[in-house]
Formats: sequence, C-alpha cells, structure tokens
Amino acid sequence: MTPEATLGAVSPVAPTVAEVERIAALSDPVVRNLQITQCYWELSRAFATRTGGELANWCTFATWASKQAGQTIRKEDLARTFERLFAQSPRVRSARDAAVASIAGLSPGRGEQPIRDAIWKALEPSSALDHASDAIARGNRKVFEEIGRAFACLLALPTAGGAIDPTEFESFRDGLRPDDPPDGQGYLRQAFMAYGAAFQEADVKERAELTLLANLAIGWHEQTRLQPQIAEALDAAFDEPVKLRRELLGYLLRRRIGFGLRVLLDLIPGRSTAIKRLLDELDAGAKQIAREAITEGLMTLALPGEVLSLSRDVPGAFPPDLQAIDNRDLRALLGLIDPTPDTTRGSGAEDWSNLSERIHFIADLFRVYQQRSTLQSGPFTADQVALIKSGRRPAGRL
Repeated sequence: MTPEATLGAVSPVAPTVAEVERIAALSDPVVRNLQITQCYWELSRAFATRTGGELANWCTFATWASKQAGQTIRKEDLARTFERLFAQSPRVRSARDAAVASIAGLSPGRGEQPIRDAIWKALEPSSALDHASDAIARGNRKVFEEIGRAFACLLALPTAGGAIDPTEFESFRDGLRPDDPPDGQGYLRQAFMAYGAAFQEADVKERAELTLLANLAIGWHEQTRLQPQIAEALDAAFDEPVKLRRELLGYLLRRRIGFGLRVLLDLIPGRSTAIKRLLDELDAGAKQIAREAITEGLMTLALPGEVLSLSRDVPGAFPPDLQAIDNRDLRALLGLIDPTPDTTRGSGAEDWSNLSERIHFIADLFRVYQQRSTLQSGPFTADQVALIKSGRRPAGRL
C-alpha cells in the first residue's frame, strides 16, 4: 500500500532535513533542546495541515515531551525538589542527625552547626543532577535525529497532483531498516505505512485508528531506543558509592575546620569506623532521594492547561472513535504494549525506568489525547521563538 495524501492548499513551511541535522549537531544541550522542541511543533503542524486533519501525530506528543525533558536538561527545580524530599524523610534526617552527633562527640566544643553545614554541602547531588541532565539531553537528540529526520524526509517527498508520489514513498519506506528496535526500524516502517493509509482514508473512525497505530508504533520504537538513557538518568545518583565520606573529608580539609585529628582519621579511606558506617547510611539515603527527585521530574508531563503525574492513571476517557478498536494491526500492537487495552485503569507507572510500565502509560496517553485540540498550541511565545531560533535561551521559566 502506498499513500496518496492530498496536500492542503496552504501549508506551513516544513522543517527540512538539513534543518533537523543542523539542530541535532548543536553542542549546547539547552539551546539544542529548545530548538528540537520548536522543530517538533513545526513538523507536527506541517504534517497535520498537509494531511487535512487535526489529529495529533507523533510529533505533536513529542513537542510536549521534549519541552518537559528540557526542564531536566536545564536542571530546573531539581535541587529544590531534593531539599523538599530530604526534609520529608524522617529516616534520612535521623541518619544525618546521628552522624552530626557522632562527629561532634569527637570534637568537644566545636558545636554541631559547622558539622551540619559541612555534611549538607557534601550531600548536594550536583554530580547526579549533571549526569541525569546529560543522559536526557543525549536521549533527546538521539530520538530527534532519527525520527524528526524521518518526518522531515516524508514532508519533503515530491508530489504529483496533490498526492505523495508512490515511487518516492516506497523509496523512503525502503530506506528504513527492517526488524525490531533498537537496531531495526520495522515499527517506523509500520508507522509511516499507517500514516500513508490514513491520508487517503475517508472513514473517520478508521482514520483515527490508523493514526493511533502510527503514533504508537513510533512510540514503541522511540521508548525502546531511549531505554539506556532513561535508566542512566534515574540511576545517576548511585554512581559514586562513597561520595559523602570523600566530599566531607575534602570539605573539612579545604576549610581547615578544626574537628581534630581523630575525626579526620575516621574519614580516611581504608578504615572501618562507626562514623563511616553512619555516613554511608546517610549517603545511601540521600542518593535514593536524589533518584526520587530526578524521577519526579521525569514522571511529570506539562501539557497545555494541565500537568500530568505519570505515576497516576491517564485521566479522561477514550474518544468515541477509539473506544472499540477494529483495526487488526492496532489490536495486535495494543496487545503487545497495553496490558489493559480497553481501559486507562492501571496505566500509571510505578517505575519510569521500566519499559513495559512506561509504554503502557504512553499507549493510553496517545489514545485519550489524540483528538485534544489543546495539544496543537505552540510550546513557546513568539518572542521566545525568535530568541530560540537565534540560538539564545529566553529569560525566565520556559
């Protein structure tokens, strides 16, 4: 089957393959993410306009996912989230207080506040947040340079009589590698074939199902490819098993805080001491909280007019066209990725690093929100877009 999509008389100018490649090559991860987000929206609008419909395509959802990823890449609020979660954990605060008391007991007369300040400084998860930011930035580029480029290629195909040239489409399709991800692009092939069929489908329900099939096939490919970067971001906090002891020792030595030789000896590597055990317990608890802070950022999705927690079931109901699925290929794909294909109950993910849980949520999100007109709005203001396209980061919260 080949597509014969009738193009709209007036269409937004679609980003070119060269533009996608230019953006993907940018070295600044913050600017690159902002331009990726804007480019996804431009691809989404050009795609929707040329196909004559307002159904959300994969690039529509990618716009908002990329914008959300930008918050982690810029490390917005992660430090404050860590502080909040730390303050809310009696177990970790108790471990900190015990460590402070033990160190203070070896240095009579010094008081606890300098020790408390030094421990808090050593606990700051800056390296974990940097690592998570880097992992998400690499994943953001990885998906864009593959899938964003594929959309740009499709939109650049020549047309004949208002329809995509079948021969050119077949060449585009055959350029996608067969087999499953992460190495194969078989699901991308299936997705673009489904989009092509949707372009020429007159029946509203069948068109909606074909679009959902395409969106989910790309989503499954994308999430499989992203698995290493998501797991890396969430595990970033556990990369340094003795960070607290090392950082605390360095802090005390740099500041020349006189806690006495005994305290310094108790922190030197190679010795097993009660203080080290307390600090290791505190370090483990702080790392878990850092992971929770990163997870909270990754498991939040801001959409126009609402913010979704990905640990909760997808809100809302399936639109009428997608309540009962007739398309055989779509039913087969849902059987693979959605353990509850006729309800959103149970779609909330407990662990975002778990691919099965993640794609379950995404399957219901795409199905519930495919016809939401609010998703079609732009992610940035006109002034912000002008700055972003010039390679600058707009001031304020994005």
